[in-house]
Amino acid sequence: MNEAIKLETDVRTLLASQRFAVLSTQEKDHPYMNLVAFAETGDLRTILFATTRATRKYGNITAKSGVALLVDNRSNEVADIREAMAVTIIGTACEVSESLRERLDRVYLEKQPHMKEFLSSTSTALIKVDVESYIVVSRFQNVTILNPKP
Repeated sequence: MNEAIKLETDVRTLLASQRFAVLSTQEKDHPYMNLVAFAETGDLRTILFATTRATRKYGNITAKSGVALLVDNRSNEVADIREAMAVTIIGTACEVSESLRERLDRVYLEKQPHMKEFLSSTSTALIKVDVESYIVVSRFQNVTILNPKP
C-alpha cells in the first residue's frame, strides 16, 4: 500500500473510532478549547459538531472562523508514546446553511445518535469545519500531513 493511501486509511480509522475531539477556537488574545462530539463526512473534507448559539465557542467561530480540532486514540498508558496517534485538523468553521442542514444532520446523527434531541433544538447550531489539512502524529515523533482531495 502506498504511503498516501495508508495515511488516509489511518486517518479514516482514527476518526471512525473516536466520538470526541478537542476544539480550539480563537478569542481576542488567546485560544479557547472545548470538548465536542463530532462526525466526519466520507470524503474527509468536512467535520461536524453541534453547539448552542449562546456558547463562547459559537461566538468565537462567528468572529474568527479558523479552528483546529484534536482527535487521538491515547489510553493514558506509557505505551502511548509508541502506539498512540493524534490528528490535528485545521480548517474553517461556520454554521451549516439551511439547504445542507437535513443531509448533514443525518451524517452527524449516524455517528452521534444520542445527540438527536439536542440537535433538534432551535437554539442549536450544526457547525461544519471545511478541512484544509490533517496533521498526523504517530510513533511519538512521526509527523505527516494529509490534505483532503477537492
